[in-house]
Amino acid sequence: MHRQDLLNLLARYKTAHMEEAAMVERTRRFVMQHPNCFDRTLFTGHVTGSSWVVNPARTHVLMMLHRKLNRWLQLGGHADGESDIVQVVLKETAEESGVDISAFTLVRNEIFDVDVHIVHANQHDPRHEHFDIRFLLELDDSIPLPGNDESHQIGWAALEQVPRLNNARSLYRMVQKTRRLVY
Repeated sequence: MHRQDLLNLLARYKTAHMEEAAMVERTRRFVMQHPNCFDRTLFTGHVTGSSWVVNPARTHVLMMLHRKLNRWLQLGGHADGESDIVQVVLKETAEESGVDISAFTLVRNEIFDVDVHIVHANQHDPRHEHFDIRFLLELDDSIPLPGNDESHQIGWAALEQVPRLNNARSLYRMVQKTRRLVY
C-alpha cells in the first residue's frame, strides 16, 4: 500500500481550527507509523474516507441516517486496503447514496476536513479509531437518491438543520467551512 499520496495531501492541508490541526498531525503520524493504515484489520485504527456533499447553491448537505449507528452522518466508509483516498470517498459515496459515481463532482482535489474519532467496541470489532479524511463533493439536488441498505434514510439537510440532526463538533465545523466557501 502506498501512503505517500495521503501524506502529501495532509502536508498541504491547512486548517484554521486548532482541534482539527491536532487531528491532522495525529493522522500524519499514524499513517507514517503504519504501512497497513488503510486496512480495517489494523485494530488500533485505520484510515477512512468521507464526503461532504453539497448542492450547487451550497445551502444543503447530503446526509444519511446510518442503519447500524442510528445517527445522521455524512457519507463514507472504510478504505479496505485502497490507498487512493479520493477513490475510496467517491466509491463509498456512490454506494451509500445509490447515485452513479459520475454524477458527483469533486470540488477540490484537496482535503476538506480531517477528523479522528473513536469507534466503540461491538460484536465485530474492538474499540478503535477512525482517521477520517473528508473531501468536498457536489451533487445536483434534483437527482433521485435511492440510497442502499446501510441507511434508514438519505436526504438533503439545510445547513442550519445539521446540528439538530447530529451535533458532533466535526459536522458543525464542516457546516462553518461550507458557509465560508467561495465559488
